[in-house]
Amino acid sequence: MSVVSYNIDQQVGVISINNPPLNLLGHALREGILNAITAAQNDASKALVIICEGRTFCAGADIKEFNQTPKSPLLPDLIAAVEASTKPVIAAVHGSALGGGFELALSCHYRLALSSAKVGLPEVKLGLLPGASGTQRVPRLVGAKAALDFMTAGTPIAAAKALDIGLVDELAQDNLLGAALSYAQRLIEQQANCRRVSELSVDNSSYDADFFTEYRAKLEKTMRGQKAPQCIVNCVEAATQRPYAEGLNFEREQFMGLKQAPQSAALKHVFFAQMQAKNGAKKYQAQIPSDQTVTSIKRVGVIGAGTMGTGIAMCFANAGLQVTLVEINQQVLDKGMVMINKRYQSTHAKGRLTQAQMQQRLQAITPTMDIQDLAQADLVIEAVVENLAVKQQVFKQLDNICAPYTIFASNTSYLDIEAMADEVNRPNQLVGMHFFSPANIMPLLEVVQARRTDNATLAAVMAVAKVINKTAIVAGVCYGFIGNRIYSKYLREANLCLIEGASVEQVDRAMFEFGMAMGPFSVADLAGLDIGYKARQTLSAEALGATKNYRVPNLLVEQGRLGQKTGAGFYRYDATTGKREVDEQVMIWVEEAAEAEGIQRSPMSDETIVQRLIGAVADEGNQVLNDGIAQSASDIDLAFIFGYGFPAYRGGPMFYVTQATAAE
Repeated sequence: MSVVSYNIDQQVGVISINNPPLNLLGHALREGILNAITAAQNDASKALVIICEGRTFCAGADIKEFNQTPKSPLLPDLIAAVEASTKPVIAAVHGSALGGGFELALSCHYRLALSSAKVGLPEVKLGLLPGASGTQRVPRLVGAKAALDFMTAGTPIAAAKALDIGLVDELAQDNLLGAALSYAQRLIEQQANCRRVSELSVDNSSYDADFFTEYRAKLEKTMRGQKAPQCIVNCVEAATQRPYAEGLNFEREQFMGLKQAPQSAALKHVFFAQMQAKNGAKKYQAQIPSDQTVTSIKRVGVIGAGTMGTGIAMCFANAGLQVTLVEINQQVLDKGMVMINKRYQSTHAKGRLTQAQMQQRLQAITPTMDIQDLAQADLVIEAVVENLAVKQQVFKQLDNICAPYTIFASNTSYLDIEAMADEVNRPNQLVGMHFFSPANIMPLLEVVQARRTDNATLAAVMAVAKVINKTAIVAGVCYGFIGNRIYSKYLREANLCLIEGASVEQVDRAMFEFGMAMGPFSVADLAGLDIGYKARQTLSAEALGATKNYRVPNLLVEQGRLGQKTGAGFYRYDATTGKREVDEQVMIWVEEAAEAEGIQRSPMSDETIVQRLIGAVADEGNQVLNDGIAQSASDIDLAFIFGYGFPAYRGGPMFYVTQATAAE
């Protein structure tokens, strides 16, 4: 069956696309649309509609073709042919029109969208820019600033917003085909022109002499180290200064440069890793015996109303699930609900949440001091104090309260999931769900599979992880699982660099300039140095290794310097502003520690620091793989990108080291 069909309905030529599931603009689809457009120029039709069957409009170019020899017609050729039509062409959009799919819609003379539709140019997230005229068309429709905000964010926008700014011409509430045919008939009756975006000029009032310089500077802060956003600025600036054809050629040059650059390869790696992670539920679903069912998680219980518990509760409430938040202390419970309310109020104040949405989410969370209220929960997550005995007692209690189908989960960062499973009569239904702080914001979720955790439990948890918009990876049981186990080696290497010759601020600067969200010592101060200190107390001498690995952070804790919360850690913090300041006393202690260890400190380069720290991560990552704790190197990459601020444009530590080694 052809992926493109064409018929005439009352003087309107309807080009119908059917290439499920996403109507991606592969070769066959491009060829089919071009043939239909070409044929329509000489038939009885007086206007044309491009519409897609299935759940969505064209969701973009087929990324699988990126590394293949291009086949004619190319997307830019198709887009030029659509715009050149002598008959008005309407794009009828439903679902999502993304990337090349939205560029196809932009080449049409008019755009109609269902009110539920979304449009976007997300190429920046793959280290690219809209390379089929998007950077030249969008500013001509909405102005320079709105165009840059839209394309550098890469986030799809709702049809109503697209209508407001001028990317869409009309909205339809339902019956998209009927609305498109009616729209076309109006255009025919009005003898409307073929309104070609390429013939428009960018509104001069949408930018001034300093606009592009200032916008580049802003991106240097918000999208630090990324090349694609800056290239998008270059292209939009070209749209304001050059004729359309010249701007289009410039766009192509910029696109090809990005396509061949390492950042695009890295971001494509991350994209496919995420896709693999999102399909995790299907993987485990396929391994379930036919007589076993998967719990559909709709009602969630969270035990503990502290920082983590409240954040976890918000994750599920945000997704429309009902949450019961349990706490044994009324004061803590009240404080937790106040914390939740403040977070939602802050989001509302920033315009990211309507009043109605905020109230809906607050109403989804039911606070209680009665653990019996969890009897009918589909999933219960404990977020109590990080103490194995306490967590074991919680699960023992739940075992006698909850329904047989209820899944138990622990939010522990380090503790033994196997030891928790030993205490319940349903060890096959107990799993780790390690959220990262703040839980309502951080996208990473480690799903920890114990020896007896069954596939039905994993399928249910991975499915709900997708519902709450988390990037979920499955980890085996060990101290720290995937992320914290490997990150501990990263911190250890940072401490070794410090005691062997680097300064606190140099290590942080080197890693920040590499692209990390924060340097390791800044992170340690933020988290609290006492957390690592307490964790080290539970480790054996063998696990701890040489005293030089931790002498400096231990010394700081023993001096009462726990980080930001005490006003001093590796840095000192201004009591009024909280501003970070270098503290020379720390380096005095570092030098004393080096002397005590018999280490002759010597200067080291920023490059050496980066190589050592990332190398330590990759080495431990390989060990984690060998131990069977992680299922793939790409899962480790996802863990460090979404849990620890590793720059996505470098592809994750495993990908980065592999690429660097191959280049040597």
